Parts: sequence; C-alpha cells; structure tokens
Amino acid sequence: HGVPSTVLRLTNTIGPGMRIKDARQTFVGVWIRQILECRPVEVWGGEQLRDFTYVDDAVEAFLLAATHPAAVGGVFNLGGVGRISLRELAETLVRVAGQGSFSVRAFPADRRKIDIGDYYSDCRLIGRKLGWKPRTTIRQALAKTLAYYRQELRYYL
Repeated sequence: HGVPSTVLRLTNTIGPGMRIKDARQTFVGVWIRQILECRPVEVWGGEQLRDFTYVDDAVEAFLLAATHPAAVGGVFNLGGVGRISLRELAETLVRVAGQGSFSVRAFPADRRKIDIGDYYSDCRLIGRKLGWKPRTTIRQALAKTLAYYRQELRYYL
C-alpha cells in the first residue's frame, strides 16, 4: 500500500513505568518489587544470558526509526549494553538497591521445558544505518528504575 514502515525488534526493555505487580511483561519487574519489599529473589538456573534495553534508549530508537530516511523498510534489533547472566543480574540488582537477597535454584522440571535459554540481540545494523546504540548500562538502568519505584511503588501494586 505504499506506507513507509520500519520494524524494531526489542528484547527486554526495562525502566520506570514497567509492570512490576506480576511477570506478565518481564521477570525483572517482579524482581524489583521483591527487592523493594525485602523479599528474596529466586533465580532459576542463573546462567541464561540476556540483554536489557533501558526505556529511554528504546524511545530514542523509535524516534530515529520514525524520522530517519534510512529506516524505511528496515528491520532492526534493539538491545542493551552487553549481555549479563541472570545470576549476575540478580547480584547487580541487590548491590545497586543496597538491600535484598537472592538465591539460585535448579529449574523446576515443568519450567525447564519452556525456558528460552540465552536470548540477546545483535543491534549492530541499527547502529550502522541509523547511528543508534544503547547508552545506559544495566547498573545505570537498575539504579534509575529503583529510584523511580521507591517513590512511586504504591501506584504499581
């Protein structure tokens, strides 16, 4: 139909405003809630690799995709600054929060069957074509997200 379009494929986007009352959108939201409520986080497996895009970085990519002529007809992956294991993510979350705890557990058999394993993106194409790259490290993203929910938690439960 001649409509200029672009596809952005996101992995795990985190930041203020994400769902934290349950795991319908991301497990990270649940972990943040558990940490803020001083409940332990349970990490199943822990060696699975992920990348996390901070919401501000994702918004920047959407704005570039909507306005950059080289984006038309393109399909681009978004991702975060590097990969991190889920165990390392839990360690970083506890350290950045300055509170909480986590434990690594064996995967329950029924959940192991449906786990996606490692899942992270290669976002070099959007960097080459549009000049986008993630700027926010996981530590920075978690710090900003925790600060937000410390102020606004009551509205998200």
